[in-house]
Amino acid sequence: METEKYYILFVCLGNICRSPAAESIFRAMVTQRGLAACFEIDSACTYAGNSGQMPDLRMKAAAKRRGYSLAHIARPVRCSDFGLFDKILVMDDANYNDVCRLAPDVNTMQKVVRIADYCRRHKVALVPDPYNGSSADFDHVLDILEDACTNLLAEWLKNNDC
Repeated sequence: METEKYYILFVCLGNICRSPAAESIFRAMVTQRGLAACFEIDSACTYAGNSGQMPDLRMKAAAKRRGYSLAHIARPVRCSDFGLFDKILVMDDANYNDVCRLAPDVNTMQKVVRIADYCRRHKVALVPDPYNGSSADFDHVLDILEDACTNLLAEWLKNNDC
């Protein structure tokens, strides 16, 4: 019997820092638990100007130090994503507003959630964009995303069998 997959999309402004990091972190977590067959995981951007680019080298380096590999090619959010993905996790309020504007209807708009809502250790309302920051800012983003992805997976495990 084939397992029905759960489709998750992570979204940030440029799809070169935060969302590919979240994608990689969550992918590593589900793989480590033997749940890779249960998920389709992707990331996208609200700003199409980075389409086709690899992740930011500073984020790749920070992620690599933690054992994550970022190999995603940036792509914009598409209207078809609303039909495919079960949950669309955004990094900040601007991403939330931009993605909600793309939603074809109110029902699909409910798939859009702020990833910071899953944080338990870090009391944050958003995942800050580290692009113009220091290496410490990239590490801080990874801390937040690890917290959020841990709790996202825990919630999924509580409500689903795979």
